[in-house]
Amino acid sequence: MKITKICCIGAGYVGGPTMAVIAQKCPEIQVTVVDLNEERIAAWNDEDINNIPIYEPGLDKVVAEARGRNLFFSTDVEKAIDEAQIIFISVNTPTKTYGKGKGMAADLKYIELCARQIARVAKDNKIVVEKSTLPVRTAEAIKSILDNTGNGVQFQILSNPEFLAEGTAVQDLLNPDRILIGGDTTPEGQKAIQALIEVYSNWVPADKILTTNVWSSELSKLTANAFLAQRISSINAMSELCEKTGADVNEVAKAIGMDSRIGSKFLKASVGFGGSCFQKDILNLVYIAKSYGLNEVADYWEQVIIMNDHQKRRFSNNIVQTLYNTVSDKKITFLGWAFKKDTNDTRESAAIYVADDLINENAKIAVYDPKVSRKKVLADLDYLQTRTASTNADNVLSFDNPYDACKNSHAIAVLTEWDEFIQYDWQKIYDSMQKPAFVFDGRNILNGPALEAIGFVYQGIGS
Repeated sequence: MKITKICCIGAGYVGGPTMAVIAQKCPEIQVTVVDLNEERIAAWNDEDINNIPIYEPGLDKVVAEARGRNLFFSTDVEKAIDEAQIIFISVNTPTKTYGKGKGMAADLKYIELCARQIARVAKDNKIVVEKSTLPVRTAEAIKSILDNTGNGVQFQILSNPEFLAEGTAVQDLLNPDRILIGGDTTPEGQKAIQALIEVYSNWVPADKILTTNVWSSELSKLTANAFLAQRISSINAMSELCEKTGADVNEVAKAIGMDSRIGSKFLKASVGFGGSCFQKDILNLVYIAKSYGLNEVADYWEQVIIMNDHQKRRFSNNIVQTLYNTVSDKKITFLGWAFKKDTNDTRESAAIYVADDLINENAKIAVYDPKVSRKKVLADLDYLQTRTASTNADNVLSFDNPYDACKNSHAIAVLTEWDEFIQYDWQKIYDSMQKPAFVFDGRNILNGPALEAIGFVYQGIGS
């Protein structure tokens, strides 16, 4: 099958960049990204390329090259489904907040709504691709819906999980470690796999395209994120031990990272991991394990989340204790709100939970992040439902300038590892702050001895 039209349902952090790169690399394929969120689609179509809704280094150039040529953003979901040969499902799969599996299982209601809409609209055979991160055997549910509510149309379901790191998503798409495609072992399933392979083959070498059965593909995604998160929780667990014993976690991480069996990646101690995937996918893994009665497996992976939550609480508790056991009415400046540098994504960011703890202690939080708006900061805090929206708004100040954010503050907490924070005039910041002036470096990116020479009381993680 020669693919000429692709549709992606969901214009978020996965769907938008992935389809932009496919469109750029496959100019002969018409790629349409659809979403019911009119504001988001309008932003993708904004004449000013700087206003697209997702910040990723290099994404603006990719979108600018392909948009209007063979990349389109639309709210007309049904038209795009009808015309496409391949339909990617890239909608949100949040952790359930209700009913059975609350707090652990993935909420698949958006996936099911997509499947039912595809079944209703499709008039000819389609390849449906799971792009969202999904629990094992979700493809089975999608196929059941499509086969039983369709119009006699034949559907092939493929699993094609994304392995993108936000902040480097465009490079990850252009030069992937691997492309994983899972499908049925039937002749029809293998044809569908081959059709998707041919799309990726426009720029991805054949030896980097891996095919499996559907279940292995689905589980590989959850497992990859679980292993990465586990490394972060492991080094963070050691950071607390280092603080008590006089060891330095950075030196420990360097020493063990030089072992080729371990490697150096994801061994950076911090205030904790965030993002849309790590916590959600591990909780999903825990729920799946429990549903099969594998309680020891579930307990093992749940400990990764427990350690991450502990690290965030430990950071906020340390700020309170160091500031003489009270932060009431004290201005605490947060440098960074995004969960990592080079993205405007704030989902599960450590900053949200540290801020929530400090507001409970009546602190006044001043936030500066180069890519995150005040509206988003307040929405993140309101989502926790810890207090009223007006109380959050009263206790959070937002600044467009880091020096204004730090002026008259009692302490600075570095919550995101933005490169620009390292380059600031820290003498100027010190001069403008209350004394003693504290810096809590939750990402270990600043030069501690240099800050101490200026007069700061500096605390990093794990030393």
